[in-house]
Amino acid sequence: MGFGDLKAPSGLKVLNDFLSDRSYIEGYVPSQADVAVFEAVAASPPAEFCHALRWFNHIKSYQSQKNSLPGVKKPLGQYGPAGVADITASSLAATKEDEDDDDIDLFGSDEEDAEAARLKEERVAAYAAKKAKKPALIAKSSILLDVKPWDDETDMAKLEECVRSIEMDGLVWGQSKLLPVGYGIKKLQINCVVEDDKVGTDILEEQITAFEDFVQSMDVAAFNKI
Repeated sequence: MGFGDLKAPSGLKVLNDFLSDRSYIEGYVPSQADVAVFEAVAASPPAEFCHALRWFNHIKSYQSQKNSLPGVKKPLGQYGPAGVADITASSLAATKEDEDDDDIDLFGSDEEDAEAARLKEERVAAYAAKKAKKPALIAKSSILLDVKPWDDETDMAKLEECVRSIEMDGLVWGQSKLLPVGYGIKKLQINCVVEDDKVGTDILEEQITAFEDFVQSMDVAAFNKI
């Protein structure tokens, strides 16, 4: 596992591809995994890595409370996609394997299987309890957003790609179109459906305007409860 050198374009590309279908490094909420990778990135990724940039700006907003995020921070090489070379992690793993060759417990499998079964039962029970507490009715809203570029030379296809790269629990992007503003400039009008308890217009504006190479401003054109 690993991303490679996150201060180099090659590492940022691996990170960008990894985040193309994920909101966070691990799980569905910000955690110490995000903190570890964030600290390894030298600066805000270029706009061409829109998934990595979206994630970077989102995790940056948690820096004042990073120590309170869940999870335990692990070595950087333990995060990321499988198959990416991480020399340090590989070396440590090889050394650990050599050290453990003489310590194999041939009689602990039954105990380990019982412990694994117990943990699985606890997790299933916790999930069922959490699911049972969820309300039957989830309040949702349909929001129509106007996203304005800087000028008529802004790549609107890339702008829309950046906007749609924003992923959050409770957010679903819908149809979009380009509308003329004047002087050859067009704005992106895009619809989304959000769960009211999870996504608000303030966080949408914060993340969309973070793509400052493309986006000048964002306005709410229409807001309707579903």
